[in-house]
Amino acid sequence: MNILLVLIPVTGMIVLVAVALFFWAANHQQFDDLDSPAVLPLLEDEAVPAPGADEALATQEPSVGDDPNSPHRPHEEPDRAK
Repeated sequence: MNILLVLIPVTGMIVLVAVALFFWAANHQQFDDLDSPAVLPLLEDEAVPAPGADEALATQEPSVGDDPNSPHRPHEEPDRAK
């Protein structure tokens, strides 16, 4: 029963801190726009090429595994029967 003498004031202090934090957040416009942050991860970013990327892509030769019809395929491990 003596523990109640500690728990009740501690609980009261926690409630006061929570209420104070809520009013601080409300006064500092933390609850003004609740819809936009939820949608932001769903929006696609626009791809912005780096300066000079067009010239680099135009002059770059395709690598060995780029063409599916190429006779030169990347090295694959053969299946080994055990």
